[in-house]
Amino acid sequence: MKKYLIGLLAVGLVFAFTMPVYAFDSEFGGYWRTRAYMDQDFNGSDTGAKDVTQVDMRTRLYYTAVFSEDFKFVNKFEYNVTWGDTVGGDIGADGMGIFRIKNSYANFTLGSFNFLVGIQPRVLHRGFVFDDDFSGVAMTYNGDGYSIPLIWIKAYEGGMGDEANDMDVDYYALKPTFTVGDGLKLTPTFVYIYSKDASAWGRTTANETVKVYFAGLDADMSFDAGSLWFTGIYEGGDAEMITGDTLDVSAWLVALGAKIDAGAADIHGQVFYATGDDAETDDEVEAFFVPAGQSYYWAEIMGLGTFDNQASSGSCADKISNIMAANIGVGFKASDDLKITADVWYAKLVEKDANDEDALGTEIDLKITYNLLENLNLDIVAAYLFAGEATYDGDDSENPMELGTRLSFSF
Repeated sequence: MKKYLIGLLAVGLVFAFTMPVYAFDSEFGGYWRTRAYMDQDFNGSDTGAKDVTQVDMRTRLYYTAVFSEDFKFVNKFEYNVTWGDTVGGDIGADGMGIFRIKNSYANFTLGSFNFLVGIQPRVLHRGFVFDDDFSGVAMTYNGDGYSIPLIWIKAYEGGMGDEANDMDVDYYALKPTFTVGDGLKLTPTFVYIYSKDASAWGRTTANETVKVYFAGLDADMSFDAGSLWFTGIYEGGDAEMITGDTLDVSAWLVALGAKIDAGAADIHGQVFYATGDDAETDDEVEAFFVPAGQSYYWAEIMGLGTFDNQASSGSCADKISNIMAANIGVGFKASDDLKITADVWYAKLVEKDANDEDALGTEIDLKITYNLLENLNLDIVAAYLFAGEATYDGDDSENPMELGTRLSFSF
């Protein structure tokens, strides 16, 4: 950590000495959290194989050099550590921990076109297809009431050597957004994943040529009493395996959510369905699947939730595939500083598992958020899963539970 701090100090001194020649404004920000949580019986049995009780911490520091209204240089740094580990959380605390350069990109506008070049974040289809950081380029045309981003995501670089370029894996995305009237936003999205030989990428080692696409629509409607959203995605294409066989891809996902405001309270819910593989079709891929970048958080235990350390056995976690899940919940703002949220989730597998089971269970989540000081929040989370047979791992069944707290602030 000291090396990185010295490096950042050196960069700051360079900026300070060059500012008279290259004047710019600086913007600083960040995020910090410390979480203490307990996961118990997450494998649906009393073996304790997935039990954990620990405290972890995350620090994010943001720095943006603003050269003009049309040109910015954005950087985000992240440091993660678990209290008591041997890489930064133990006595002395001099270890490196997990230090990341999370984002580093140029953001500039030329006429009606905006460009983001470098390591940057992006969300596609609310995370059902992509919600992550990546190296690449996003070019967006901004019109009156609409915008049209064209995005290149470099998923894997084949390196140097004869035919090494064949092993590159690239995502290409087109994500126009149209505003219709005062309350409706439509976002049709097309994503194409291509590689001539994807066998070197750890996510697709069984495949050579990969040509897979996602075509879908996000719709968001807001009105006086609340909001409504919809996502529908079809996944198609094909992949040639290293054995020479060709797999035809045919999968889909649909999701719907709503929120109704009633003064200090709200009622909210959602449902999503993602196809799974039919074991009787060996030459087809029917499970909705994204090789890398997909992340959609939902329930606290089955869907990673607040603490995102692990999900209960049998669940797809945030990689939504082969699952049907439904949620109903209520939120109540007791005061300006206190909010209470309660949710019930039910989930099952679309295609049964190897044990001919499909029920994941019914989960109850409770979250209390209290604003201790300006920007300083305390979350208390309790969750319990009445596990179904597809969650159980062993003969002695137990219901998973989670209890934890998170202290966080941003600036």
